[in-house]
Amino acid sequence: MTTVQTNAVDPSLLATMNSGSVAKSTTQEAQDRFMTLLVTQMKNQDPLNPMDNAQVTSQLAQLSTVTGIDKLNATVTALNASFQTSQNLQAASMIGHGVIAPGNAIGLTDGKSIFGVELPQSADKLQVSIKDAAGTIVRTMDLGLTPAGVSTMSWDGKTDSGATAVNGVYQFEVSANAADKKLDATLLSFGLVSSITSGTQGAKLSVANIGDIGMTDVRQIY
Repeated sequence: MTTVQTNAVDPSLLATMNSGSVAKSTTQEAQDRFMTLLVTQMKNQDPLNPMDNAQVTSQLAQLSTVTGIDKLNATVTALNASFQTSQNLQAASMIGHGVIAPGNAIGLTDGKSIFGVELPQSADKLQVSIKDAAGTIVRTMDLGLTPAGVSTMSWDGKTDSGATAVNGVYQFEVSANAADKKLDATLLSFGLVSSITSGTQGAKLSVANIGDIGMTDVRQIY
């Protein structure tokens, strides 16, 4: 006769190994607890004063509400993850492209530069002052009538004296007026997207002459 030897297995080890197959969702656990409490309540109710249908219906409605909220939270979480993935893919496709975004820097390369301004309403006077690293104004441009919204501009690298400015990064200021009203203008810089980072706040673009910006900061893509 063959003797079969059996070894005792620690129950806690079995529970650990089987945990993946018996795990329940938070929603299912809440439903189980609720039903257990409801059944216990009905078993131990006062025979002379039993629960009426309205009480049972009310408690079931509460369970339905809690379950619905849990499902809604799960759906929103999934949608948010999908949105972040989509945003990261869109941001990655922008690497190597030029963008216009809030900033006051102008990068000059061989007499070529791009910058811009965003106005809340059209301006009948718009003046741009370009400064070097020392803060000295090297060029002043009167652009006159400028429409509301985003307007892109260029600087040919010429100074007010007619000389050619050296390559580098300059700063600029804008004065915009509509009649006698001074407008709150948003300065816009141009730069190339070199890389992206993804975090809890969404995708960030690393842009030359501007720094790290969000996708919503981009006004135009080139």
